[in-house]
Order: sequence, then C-alpha cells, then structure tokens
Amino acid sequence: MADLPDWPERYQSDLTDAEFDTLAVRAGQMRTPEGEHGEAIFPTSSYVFSSAAEAAATFGGDRDGNVYSRYTNPTVRTFEERLAALEGGEACAATASGMSAIYALCIAHLQAGDHMICSRAVFGSTTVLLEKFLRKFDVDITYVDLLDLSAWKEAVQENTKLLFLESPSNPLTEVADLRAISEIARSAGALFAVDNCFCTPAAQLPLALGADLVVHSATKYIDGQGRCLGGAVIGSHELIEPVIGVLRSAGPTMSPFNAWVFLKGLETLSLRMRAHSDNALVLAEWLKEHPKVAKVNYCGLPDHPQYELAKSQQRLFGGVLSFEVAGGREEAWRVVDATRMISITANLGDTKTTITHPGTTTHGRLTDEQREEAGISQALLRISVGLESVEDIKRDLARGLDAL
Repeated sequence: MADLPDWPERYQSDLTDAEFDTLAVRAGQMRTPEGEHGEAIFPTSSYVFSSAAEAAATFGGDRDGNVYSRYTNPTVRTFEERLAALEGGEACAATASGMSAIYALCIAHLQAGDHMICSRAVFGSTTVLLEKFLRKFDVDITYVDLLDLSAWKEAVQENTKLLFLESPSNPLTEVADLRAISEIARSAGALFAVDNCFCTPAAQLPLALGADLVVHSATKYIDGQGRCLGGAVIGSHELIEPVIGVLRSAGPTMSPFNAWVFLKGLETLSLRMRAHSDNALVLAEWLKEHPKVAKVNYCGLPDHPQYELAKSQQRLFGGVLSFEVAGGREEAWRVVDATRMISITANLGDTKTTITHPGTTTHGRLTDEQREEAGISQALLRISVGLESVEDIKRDLARGLDAL
C-alpha cells in the first residue's frame, strides 16, 4: 500500500480508545487519493511494480506492498484489520469459507504425530473435515463432551497441540466454560481455538476469555444477508503468520468483493445481533409453552443448564435456537414443510429466518452413532431467528405445530 496515503492522524487518534460500534464502522479503513467515503474494492489479481528491484524487494518482504491477491489485497486487508479489532486480536487471516478457516488453522498448527481434542458438539462438516482428511495426515483426534471439564483434562496427552470447540454449540446451544478450558489448554502447552460463529464479537470475545485463536464463518452473521461465503482466523501475529502461509501457498483466500460485502456487514453487526437476540428470546419463550414442543434449546432461557455461564461470557444470547417436536422425523418434517414465510435452508445468521432439520442436513453426513453422541435427534429442528416481526415468525411455525 506504499502508493496510498495513510489515514489522517485525526482518524487514528479518534480510534485509539474507540468502542465496539465505532470500530465496526471505521477500523481498518483507508482511502485512495480519490478521497472515497465508502471503502474501495480492489478487484485485481496482481500488482504492477516500477522496477524489477522493487518487485524483488516486495516479494522478498524487504518492502511493504501488495504481492499477489492470493496473498495480499487492500480490500481483504481492511476486512482483516476491522475484524481483528472487533475480536481484540492482533491479526486476522481471511479465508474463502468458514470451513477453509478451520482447515487452514489445523494445517498451520498441527503436524503428523500431533493430537487434538475436539468437542463432539460441533458443526457436522467440522467433524467430517477432521475425520476424513486431517486423520490422513496422521493427526490423532479425541472427541469429548463439550460440558465435561474432567473429560477435557483426561483427554490431554503428551502430544496434544490443539483444543477446539464451538460455544454456543450448533445446534443445541450448549455453552462451554471458556475460561476453564483455556486453563486446561495452557497447562498442556496446547493452543485453544474457539469457533465464535453463533455469537460473533458483538456478543462474545473468546480471546479475552483465554482462547488463543478465534474462527469464523463470515458467511453467517458477519455478512448477515446470505450473500457471500467467507471465513477468518484471528489471534496474535505469531499464531496468524503460519495460517497466512497456508493461505498464500494453498490459496483458499477471500475474494476482494466478498471482503467488501463483509465490511458492510460489520457496520451493522452490533445492531443486528441485538435484534436477532431479542427476537430469539421471544420465540424461545413461545415455543417452550407450545404443547407440541418437547424441548427448547436456547441459552437465553433461565432454565437452560448454562444460562448463568452464558450471562458471564456473552453480551447477548444470540439468534439461534433449536427445539424438539413431540414425535420424530416425520413430525419434524411436517413442521418444516408447513412453513410459508420461513426459509427452508441450512444457512444461518441471515436477516431472514431459516429452518432446517439438522439430522438430515447440517449433520446428515455423520453416522447414527455420532449424531447420538452429539445429542441430535430426528425430532430436532434448528431455527436461525431473523429480523422479521417475531409475531409473523410465530404464526408461520404454528401452521405446522398446531397441526401435529
């Protein structure tokens, strides 16, 4: 970025002690000589140098500047700096998807002969990635109950290098004790990584709770409108540098256009997450009282087993909940099929409310035994509560529930 002017000093000083909502709008922003107010998009694959010597110095790291958009891009860098600021991290590596973020993290920090511990309560594709691909590189994996601290401790081996989890979990919204698990990781000399997709930094800051690395599927709440795929890994400069090395060589990087879309999403993240959380709590309370609903999983309900823990770790309870209907898969599918407004899709974090049957979609590639261990029954439905009127969301769900 040597040819672009630095931010005016007044912007830099204004952001020194800026709060979350200000960082979400301003952090990382840079302007070209055109003086644009909105962030520019740089849709270029490569960059032109004034001489062979300048190109060599840039590629060799002796000169600041862009090398190639698989490795550096001004729009992507703005997104990385902004998300790192929101998470309280030093650096961020933006990726092509949430799954590529997990892949890059694992490849960067694990090698043949290493051992990692993973919660059973993770997204189905995460389990598939670890089992079908990471094990091929002779990485040993132990799965434990997210909530059982003794199981995390007992799973530690001499070669344990990484502890990985989601909190709240997908789709049961179980909440892990991040401080306690970070201590287990630290005692073992291992890294602790948290998938913060459900909460986003607007609701939870895992790094402040002891995590070493944070992973995101930017596809979800960071975008917020179901437009683009993307992911990110956030942490210290030391821990993110190897991740960037993987991205530079393997290439699962974020496109400039997607980065620009995510920048726009971050600007409204705090407002949206508060609205999602408000709607989700109202809907969870309504579902809890419905006679055809056997169980509701939402960490914002006072009777949720980790309600107090969630309050101590999270600013908000989030916009995702799940519930079990009275019956099994047939009854669950009838509720899904009866909806007329809610979108039947496995995506989440959208302004539009979505519904899915995890047992046959997000966790459909797991074995029956794996789903049972993860607590995912055929009666379970997951709702990502959007920004429509919550009364309309209730009415749409009632079409199927009342007919059971």
